[in-house]
Amino acid sequence: MDSTPSFTDADLARLSDSDKQELKDFIDKESKRTKFQAQSHNLTDICWKKCFATSTIKSGALEKSEETCLANCVGRFLDLNVATLKHVQSMRH
Repeated sequence: MDSTPSFTDADLARLSDSDKQELKDFIDKESKRTKFQAQSHNLTDICWKKCFATSTIKSGALEKSEETCLANCVGRFLDLNVATLKHVQSMRH
């Protein structure tokens, strides 16, 4: 049995305007957090497959080649995101 509370439109209608805004802000914040977590997991998956696909982890520390690979992978991912944001912004103007 699901113990998660459910809300109807009638429940939401009884909220004050400030409570509605607070709920909206909370949902927006949680949506952004969820999106960030999904992107982080995606990045981790991509870089893990790229940098550790053929090797096995032998110790608690990264080997130099693994460290370099991860740094490059994350760097390229961030570069791509920045380039994408710049392109989208240029399309707005």
